[in-house]
Amino acid sequence: MGAQWKQKHREAAANAKGKIFTKLAKEIAIAARGGADPASNASLRMVVEAARKQSMTRDTIERAIKKGAGLLDGAAVYESVTYEGFAPHQVPVIVECLTDNKNRTSANIRMLFKKGQLAASGAVSWDFARVGHVEATGPAGADPEEAALEAGADDLEAGEDGATSFYTSPGEVDAVAKALAERGFTVAKFSLVWRPKNPVSAASLDDAARAEVEAFLEALDDDDDVQNLFVGLA
Repeated sequence: MGAQWKQKHREAAANAKGKIFTKLAKEIAIAARGGADPASNASLRMVVEAARKQSMTRDTIERAIKKGAGLLDGAAVYESVTYEGFAPHQVPVIVECLTDNKNRTSANIRMLFKKGQLAASGAVSWDFARVGHVEATGPAGADPEEAALEAGADDLEAGEDGATSFYTSPGEVDAVAKALAERGFTVAKFSLVWRPKNPVSAASLDDAARAEVEAFLEALDDDDDVQNLFVGLA
């Protein structure tokens, strides 16, 4: 039984890693449409850094870049689609998808939202801010507030395991990440996100309600076309 459990665990971990790589390859391909050189394409540089931190191989990254930039046969034809709605108990959700078949994705998302509520464009996003997000950990004794001011971040909040989340305007996320690194911070990731302005308090939900919300979000995240989930829950 123990050996079977370990094998099952390894297979689940491999499948999860495979899903992450698939999503990252899509993002790289989309970003590469703006230029195949990460040095001059900030969007591409962000996702390439994310892929490297997930141990994606150089060959896989380069192939995704070439495919997105049209340098290989069968160039990527992914489209970006965003859906807005509510998880159970009126928890707001923004779902970002990358798909090669919008009809399939739309049908899948509508089916998944039967346990929640799919909303019109703008019905949820008005209560979120589109911002840059940099997650970084400072050296011993570093003052995150001082670093945020010097690096040009607009806001910050404490994260997990000693990390700090720095928030910026969308166009400044790359520059702030570089500035923090220059000040000795270890940057774990940086990207554009939707930040909720008035999140629902998790403390207001009982155990059964939280379980419903979590199950709904997990089902969404398991869909192959879903790239990112942004949830108004604190």
